[in-house]
Amino acid sequence: MTSEVVEHNCDLLIIGGGAAGCVAAVEARERAPELDVLLLEKAHIYRSGCLAAGISALNAYLHPGETPESFLRYVVRETHGIVRDDLTLTMAAELNEQVRKVGSWGLPIPRDELGRPLKRGRASIKIFGERIKPIVAKRAEASGARILNRVNVTGLAVCEGRVVGAYGFGVRDGRFHVVRARRTLVCTGGASGLYRPSNPGGAAHRMWYSPFNTGAGLAMGIRAGAEMTSFEFRFIPLRIKDAIAPTGEIAQWLGARQINARGERYLEKYYQHLGGQRMTTQDRLHATLMEHRAGRGPCYLDLRGVEPRRLEDTVRAYLSMAPSSAMIMSDEAYYARAGGEMAPIEITGGEPHVVGGHGLSGYWVDAQRRTTLPGLWAAGDVVGGVPKKYASGAWAEAVIAVRDMIDAHHADISVGELELAEQCRAERARVFAPRAHRNGVPAIEMEERLQKVMDEYAGGISQQYGYSEGGLKLAKLHLSRLEHEQGALMADDVHSLLLCHDVIDRITVAQQLVAHMDHRKETRWRCYQERLDHPLRDDARWHVFVNSVRHPDGRIEMRERQVERAQVQVVLPPLSDGAVVRRRRNDASETNGQ
Repeated sequence: MTSEVVEHNCDLLIIGGGAAGCVAAVEARERAPELDVLLLEKAHIYRSGCLAAGISALNAYLHPGETPESFLRYVVRETHGIVRDDLTLTMAAELNEQVRKVGSWGLPIPRDELGRPLKRGRASIKIFGERIKPIVAKRAEASGARILNRVNVTGLAVCEGRVVGAYGFGVRDGRFHVVRARRTLVCTGGASGLYRPSNPGGAAHRMWYSPFNTGAGLAMGIRAGAEMTSFEFRFIPLRIKDAIAPTGEIAQWLGARQINARGERYLEKYYQHLGGQRMTTQDRLHATLMEHRAGRGPCYLDLRGVEPRRLEDTVRAYLSMAPSSAMIMSDEAYYARAGGEMAPIEITGGEPHVVGGHGLSGYWVDAQRRTTLPGLWAAGDVVGGVPKKYASGAWAEAVIAVRDMIDAHHADISVGELELAEQCRAERARVFAPRAHRNGVPAIEMEERLQKVMDEYAGGISQQYGYSEGGLKLAKLHLSRLEHEQGALMADDVHSLLLCHDVIDRITVAQQLVAHMDHRKETRWRCYQERLDHPLRDDARWHVFVNSVRHPDGRIEMRERQVERAQVQVVLPPLSDGAVVRRRRNDASETNGQ
């Protein structure tokens, strides 16, 4: 391995070659072919990011009769009012065009008798997406963008308060890369692996979110002082147990209902108070957890009455997104007959994730996806404030960002050479520091300690996702120790070096997450953000965005931003257990949610 320095210059730098990154490269080259576009990806764009194994549906799409405004109403209800209307509306307006475009690149999209994409849910269409990543990756290659695979970006180059590029190292050869760029787009995805996973040992990577999305794009922004938002809105998937495969293919396509161990449908009894309104995603998870607590678990998706042939078609659909899950579901246990009927499939909640595609966590951006750091844009799972974007929403955000980057790229950029040279030396020393240690701490050991801390003190699976001030205080203490002990990480080779930086980034994201969890003193999203010491939703005090900025000395400054509602009428649902929601301003003791 060598630490040789390789320098690059470009007009537009794209960090991350996942769903958003590949589409961003195509958009940039098609709109401005004269620009030098460079894309950095730590794996290989053919099979990297959340879509690496494929997907069977696009879950953000406007069917006939739906509008960006109706999509916004749906999202506002799902998030109990905490959402960026401007980001949601601009994203929704681009959804169908981006789906059409990727379909023209070769993505198979089944259609109904009228030629419309086959509807799977309110905002979802079916696709045959096992090869979705190679399809968009090949298009990115053909666009003429320069692509550097297997370069792990570790930090942003910041000069006089402006992002002017990035630093990274080759995960095969260990070369140190220095990139100067007029404009930079980060779209590296969210963070998995912060919490102890659902499956132990060698099966730990069998999780809902990509295990290789370590929060690197978030961490580099945090360290550079970017403003972040809504990390406390963790996304916790309700999934098929062990396989950790999505339940939507069965619940939406087959219409399977959730039942408890007694065979009872249980969602209705928890949510009769909704008055016919849709249950939110977290409602279904919370109800499942309540059944376990009441001794009526495990819980299942009921396949009684489903034709075996139709179920087999559904299992085949899993080959388009989770091939190993399809193998597990094809086992005799899933096809065992009980009284002539199909056996149910057990469901459970997974570990929490920090992700802006399903949840709200990520960079605080404006409508053009500009972050608070000049010269830096963001798209996809790293963008906060607008959930339910999924793959097609990531594409939409990518093109929104790139169009603005192109409009802005002609502005002159002054670079302080001395400041940049000193920063480059410091980052290079930080990146390769683990190589100097021979008797230090392996990355896997520090990662397991991180996951234990987060699981036990910050609302992991073992705590049934609940947490309180005392536990968060201990989490902060242990995370501070881990941050200090990062200096003892050791790397025998370049792959070990990559694992060291994975855990370093996860610790950075975890610290920001715990600060957010501690600041919001209410329970707004059951399971996702469940304060056991503040069990009520408090609209009078906490109908705000919780934001944060990390300063160079490590201090995390918490900020609150008001929710700005567009002219769209929305009715918020009550809490999932029917608890009283505080809406009246009163004294401090009432707004505590006690």
